[in-house]
Amino acid sequence: MTYEYFQDDLQLIVENLDPHPLLRELKARNIPDIEEYQSLEDDRRTLARTLLRDMYDRGREAVIALWVSLYVLQKNHGSLDLHAVLEEVRHTGDSLVEQIILDKDGHQLTPKLIDVQNLHKKHLYEKTEKLIENKPSRCNLEEKSFPLWTCYVNLIVVSTDQFRNRSENELIGIGIKHGKYLMETQNELQRISPNKIFRWCHQSRLVPHIVMVSGVPGVGKTTLMQKFVYDWVRGDLYQRFSFVFFFKFRELNRLDEVCLETMILQQYPYLEPQIENILQDPEKLLFIFDGLDESNHTMDFTSGHLFSNPRERGHCGQIVDSLVRKSLLNGCSVLMTSRPTRLASIDCEVFQRIVEIIGFFPEDRQTYFGNFFSDPELAEKAFTYVKQNDTLYTFCYLPSYCWIICTVLSRSFQTTSDQPPSLLPKTVTQLFATFVANILTNHSLEKSDAQKVLQSIGWMAEHGVMNHMIIFDDRDLGSFHVDNKSKLLSSFLMESEEPVTYSFLHLTVQEFFSALVHYADYSPEKLQESLKRAKSYRDGRGEMFLRFLCGLSDASTRSLLTGYLDTQAAQASRDVITWLKNFDLLSLGENDNKKQHLRTFYYLYESQNKPLVQELLQSCRELDLSGDHMSALDCTVLSFIMETCRNIEELNLSGCSLDPEGLERLAPALHNLQELGLVANDLPDTSCPQLASVIRNNPSLKRLYLSGNRLSGPHFRDLVAALSSPDCRIEYLGLDNNNLPDTSCPQLASVIRNNPSLKRLVLHDNSLSGPHFSDLVEALSSPACSIEELGLSNNNLPDTSCPQLASVIRNNPSLKILDLSYNRLSGPHFSDLAEALSSPACRIEELELDNNNLPDTSCPQLASVIRNNPSLKSLLLHNNDLSGPHFSDLVEALSSPACRIKYLEMWANGFSDEEEEEIRKIERIKRNMQIYY
Repeated sequence: MTYEYFQDDLQLIVENLDPHPLLRELKARNIPDIEEYQSLEDDRRTLARTLLRDMYDRGREAVIALWVSLYVLQKNHGSLDLHAVLEEVRHTGDSLVEQIILDKDGHQLTPKLIDVQNLHKKHLYEKTEKLIENKPSRCNLEEKSFPLWTCYVNLIVVSTDQFRNRSENELIGIGIKHGKYLMETQNELQRISPNKIFRWCHQSRLVPHIVMVSGVPGVGKTTLMQKFVYDWVRGDLYQRFSFVFFFKFRELNRLDEVCLETMILQQYPYLEPQIENILQDPEKLLFIFDGLDESNHTMDFTSGHLFSNPRERGHCGQIVDSLVRKSLLNGCSVLMTSRPTRLASIDCEVFQRIVEIIGFFPEDRQTYFGNFFSDPELAEKAFTYVKQNDTLYTFCYLPSYCWIICTVLSRSFQTTSDQPPSLLPKTVTQLFATFVANILTNHSLEKSDAQKVLQSIGWMAEHGVMNHMIIFDDRDLGSFHVDNKSKLLSSFLMESEEPVTYSFLHLTVQEFFSALVHYADYSPEKLQESLKRAKSYRDGRGEMFLRFLCGLSDASTRSLLTGYLDTQAAQASRDVITWLKNFDLLSLGENDNKKQHLRTFYYLYESQNKPLVQELLQSCRELDLSGDHMSALDCTVLSFIMETCRNIEELNLSGCSLDPEGLERLAPALHNLQELGLVANDLPDTSCPQLASVIRNNPSLKRLYLSGNRLSGPHFRDLVAALSSPDCRIEYLGLDNNNLPDTSCPQLASVIRNNPSLKRLVLHDNSLSGPHFSDLVEALSSPACSIEELGLSNNNLPDTSCPQLASVIRNNPSLKILDLSYNRLSGPHFSDLAEALSSPACRIEELELDNNNLPDTSCPQLASVIRNNPSLKSLLLHNNDLSGPHFSDLVEALSSPACRIKYLEMWANGFSDEEEEEIRKIERIKRNMQIYY
């Protein structure tokens, strides 16, 4: 029974433990077949679930062995959760089983109390079984409700002491960092599931009765309380409480002076016949008060005027204060929620446990999407969209933002929607505009009043963005005429601890309002000044402001906020477009200006202004973004540019850290390119289908640079198929440094045979040496081959490959450039290669044989090549071992009239002073020959 009681805790603990020490301890305690769990080490969740189930199935001895193993590991491998569980077991002792039974079966009640309890549970069930989805702005959706159990996702609740060591700014900072921090430091946080809220508290070292649940707006405090009550009603949680009373402070604000009995009966009138009996046993009661920050009553839990009688009258704040401080119904339990900011103004010592909701971990976010969308395919599509958009993903740790985003995207991804695709949200600006419009629609303020709020907080937001301010105080609110009494304000701003300060829910919300205000309260002077300032900042503070400003220049995006904007909003739009037209993209060159290219593309993407894109880039033929990291979202933006501006012929994305996801977004837009550079992106072979798509859909493509990736693998065949298709017109193909093995040679042979356009094939830095190399050689030797440049440097080719290479040279009169450097061609078969290079059929003009460990005995063979190949203009022989008695043969050939070489490299060959003097003689004889030695 104890083991089952701690199952959720143990699952979490084992998930976050290093499995090796745990399995070692279990093996030491004679648990058999421990090795079978090692295969699950990469999936800790499955390992934990399987291990815990197996221990249960093996019986008492195995369960005890697990507990003892965890006890042993707590010192060096433990987590706060493990310490808390072991401490709870020690301190509760024999009473733990009694508590487990009580939480499961509840107290014995009289028949009359059982009847009224059933009535109460029925009432609460009807109140909590559904989550209501409000009608969002301009989405034409009816109000819907969902069964709570189908869409509730576990919120992560942690012990506050550890988590609040983080500053408030970091708490509401970028959601990705938030999630990353949480994932990296799970062991430093004690996770508090709902069934642990009233269990042993590690911090206060007692079983708590007065608990505070804190959390930022929108993180799910009310939903968590609803789930808590729902689980109690269904008998799944804390049956030690015979009656649970759920109050919201915003509703209690409407009550005049009341007593506790009246406060209960006004909400639960059917309890009246038994109210006295119910209140006689306080330890059987739980009071839930949701939203302390919304209470109109002053409560600091230090008041001297407390009640002790349930019929004593006063304001609700006094009643709550008296319950919390145990002067009223001593022994009852109280569960309260509040924003963290309100906790700064109260005496938190009265709470025996304070926990904080920190929202969703990444896997919980995906679960939420899966619950929201009834169609799993739509859920995956929506989540993938958000995951690729860093800005949107930051909001997804807040359930309320998840709901807003899902609501918007549910319209975007509906396959049967009658809505024209042009009206569906495409940009971050459109999504934020919908987010704000939804909040405005759900407030009762007149549009003119709401516009005043938008103007006041907008100018404050703009001031903050321009001056690197994210924290504001009462003086700032006063300076910008922000009404801190407005209920709308709390939808966008949150308060901090003492001294009271304010910040926007997220920096991006602040940035959106800083742009929106120029459309809500248009001033041409202010707009021009802000544009100038934002563009001048080098620290990026104005970047999102400018994107949003450009995004709101789109009339369809602004239409989401109709009625809240200035009558001259259209003129603000024209001003922003004029500002964009002043960007001279063609003059942007190297280094930082490449970043300016991408920044400007974001502005254009947010504006969705295709005529403007075409106007700005009509003369652009070449686009170089190499060296700048390109995220999947960057690729989406670039895809929009490429789709719109089809005159671009050359695109260089080398060294951009592209991933298959980004390439997939970009591939459909690469229609008219003649040259595409994707060098050094570390693309895996799974990106080959996307590359194949680019080739098939772009018959203009002539030069494709793919070196410095990882294309070797089962998907390489997709790329080969596209390169071998009749429509492929590629002339230059760079596949160097892709870890291609010799088994890829038959596939490369197919490309050579089927693509008569291919003139330059670069295969450096692979591993083509092997039995299948002959397939490549055969294709290179065929009459269909028209390769003019062949690069085989650093492929570990041995001298036994020289006869095969000789065949290529004899049978391919087109071959003019051959790079065989960094191989192992030194050996008895090198003569075959030299003989072919000396043959009349050889037309090679540039030959690289450096770094092949060639000895001086190869000099006569090299001399033969020089004498008999009048086409040879460039010869690279550096980093060999040509010094020796036979070097004179090479000198004689280089000095002869038959030698046509113009460029020669021979350094790093160990030449003696006498040999270097011989080289200098050649220089004097051959004045047109550049020699490096």
